[in-house]
Amino acid sequence: MKNKLRYLLTTLVLMTLSACAQNPFTALEQQQVSIQDTTLFEQFDAFTVDFAAMERDYSFPLPVGRARQVRDYLVEIDTRSGDAVKAMFPGRVRLAKNGHESLGNVIVIRHDNGLETVYGHNSQLLVKSGDRVKAGQTIAIVGTKNRRSYGLFAIMVNGNRINPETIISLESHRLRPQTLLFQKSSDWKVDLSVLKEPTQEQYGSLHWWCYPLPGAKVISPYGRRGGRRHTGTDLKTTNKDEILAAFDGEVVFSGPFAAYGNLVRIRHNNGLETYYSHNSKNLVKTGDWVRAGQVIALTGQTGRATTPHLHFETRINGQAVNSATYFDHTNHTLRLEAFSKKKDGYVIKRK
Repeated sequence: MKNKLRYLLTTLVLMTLSACAQNPFTALEQQQVSIQDTTLFEQFDAFTVDFAAMERDYSFPLPVGRARQVRDYLVEIDTRSGDAVKAMFPGRVRLAKNGHESLGNVIVIRHDNGLETVYGHNSQLLVKSGDRVKAGQTIAIVGTKNRRSYGLFAIMVNGNRINPETIISLESHRLRPQTLLFQKSSDWKVDLSVLKEPTQEQYGSLHWWCYPLPGAKVISPYGRRGGRRHTGTDLKTTNKDEILAAFDGEVVFSGPFAAYGNLVRIRHNNGLETYYSHNSKNLVKTGDWVRAGQVIALTGQTGRATTPHLHFETRINGQAVNSATYFDHTNHTLRLEAFSKKKDGYVIKRK
């Protein structure tokens, strides 16, 4: 009898430990959307996340959706009926609950990087509390109301919603390549700050120059093409990728222009004028002053273009010159030898 009782107790303990290993969250954590993470600052009062290194372990929740902030850092993502909702980063499902008063059928994932993401207004939940998920894994089916299909999304740290555009671009769905410092503050609060700016190859916002389309490859160089002179360099990544200003300067034109489609022209103090065309959307207007690395447009296929890409030109006194004179398009770096250092900055070397 004693042996049988000991066996039953041992079995019960092992089952309990197994359940805890699969689902490490308390009952409150499995019930409340916003709750303090008691383990987040257990050892240190701050942590960092390098988002530049997370591109492969990242997915926008509804990749084909159109996103906008609506209130209190909550994002609505319009999409199509039946679309799959994706986990943003790797992590574990903390909460999967039907019928939340404001978020409907909702999922909260606690990620390995310390963040939590919230996915609301789902028609169907495909995971449960304690489940381990990968970035891009389908976790739910988007909900539809009054013939409109949309998801609700938020990013939290220690139970507090943060501005999602600090981390992602709602226009392009891309992560911002930066390292953020999250520091413990009063009560549940967390202070957030940029620990370091992107590298030259990524954004160049700490520098006087920037490669206009990080991660791009050349699909058509400067020169003769099909019996016609090609005045720029065609660069390709993905549709609606962020186009960055190559140098500080003034936007002297922003709008549709013949075969260029949506065009942005920027005049720089270094003697160059740069063209960015075929854009799906221009994000600056004529007269704006922009900094190197600032997002000025999104790639597209407007004008005479057979595929979404950036047509990038460098001009001197209105005459097109090969942009490869100033940029190494293979390594996405600047050819410093093409510039002269002056007291107030760099200027191009004239032949």
